[in-house]
Amino acid sequence: MITEKSVILQAGNKYIIHMKTYLKRTASAIVMAICSITAFCSCDNAGNDSGKARYIFVFIGDGMGAGHAAVTESYLSYQAGKLGGEELCFTQFPVLGTCTTYSADHHITCSSASGTAIACGEKTLNGYLGVNPDGERLKSIAYDLKEEGYNIGIMSSVPVNHATPASFYGHNTDREDYYNISMEIPESGFDLFGGSGFLQYSGKDGDKTPTPEVLESKGYNVCFGAEEFRQEMDSSEHIVFIQPSGKAENAGNYEVEKPDEEDSRLAEMLQMGIDFLGDDEPFFIMCEGGEIDWAAHDNMTMPMIDAVLRFNEAVETAYHFYLEHPSETLIIVTADHETGGITLGSNGTSTIYWDELVKAYEGGAVPATREEKRNLNDKVCIGWTTDNHTGAPVPLYAIGKGAEKFAGRMDNTDIKGKILN
Repeated sequence: MITEKSVILQAGNKYIIHMKTYLKRTASAIVMAICSITAFCSCDNAGNDSGKARYIFVFIGDGMGAGHAAVTESYLSYQAGKLGGEELCFTQFPVLGTCTTYSADHHITCSSASGTAIACGEKTLNGYLGVNPDGERLKSIAYDLKEEGYNIGIMSSVPVNHATPASFYGHNTDREDYYNISMEIPESGFDLFGGSGFLQYSGKDGDKTPTPEVLESKGYNVCFGAEEFRQEMDSSEHIVFIQPSGKAENAGNYEVEKPDEEDSRLAEMLQMGIDFLGDDEPFFIMCEGGEIDWAAHDNMTMPMIDAVLRFNEAVETAYHFYLEHPSETLIIVTADHETGGITLGSNGTSTIYWDELVKAYEGGAVPATREEKRNLNDKVCIGWTTDNHTGAPVPLYAIGKGAEKFAGRMDNTDIKGKILN
């Protein structure tokens, strides 16, 4: 199918690079082309060639612009011993569009405003979540589809109550009111949640009932780690997957260090979600790769690449499912905004010095200060323009039933309607 390129494994402050390639790209291209034609030409099981897809995946690479994908593909090409040509799974999708991302009050959006725009189809203020500029509750696509009989899964590589996943179930005029946002999880009635843990685990001041206890009391089985999840999934109606590292404390933020070995990669989390929801009934899954944004805020090139590759693995998991249900499945991959203003090339050069960048991380010289990051990136000719979000449009990649609706220019508020219609 799709070539699984390479991943960056972190050990302390060292990066160990390795690559696995298990199919030729020519075969992958043929499969992609055949399946794309099938998706656009086939009818669903009921013989109906119109209507929504039965299985819908919306992937949000937080902060992932076209530059992040280009830099990652350049790195993959370097690993393959050539200048270019290597591709991520989602960049091979047959439909490409672009989304504008401005919020209701700023040229440059925050994640909660952009997440709300994608989920609810309306602009809101920066810092607002699931509500309009007047503070009135909005209805996300997840609620719409739940009413139509879809099972709903909301998952992220970062905390469950962070801005992007919360945009699909929460309503708050303060995106950082994490504890109260978590309290909306059981109120949603959604079937599956997954993430690294919870922010404000026991409330802002640590004096509230721990979030997992509240969720358990309201009918949600909270499982810490893949082993617990697999044991409980068949007997659970509503389930929340939390990484073992997120047990009994606030979820940790992004750090450049060795990941917890017990934690599942995003692709594994997604596969568990698919197995739990099954294919007997229609489902909608929103899956976020959150660390792309965090690494980009830090202008950390190699951790950003690692985050994109882990996100790409999750997309590959959905693509495997699509191959089994090509006429019934829609996969959309996009971003809530661009972070960092990254460019492939800087300082008037036409060469990226990957050897020097890789050696810097392998040798333990992980840049700590903003000046050190800037010096290293400048040296290898990877450009970063900011440590915050930008207003650049973001790409949208699509494949499957109804994918053609997502070609060309659109606003992020158009995504909900295009899926529902």
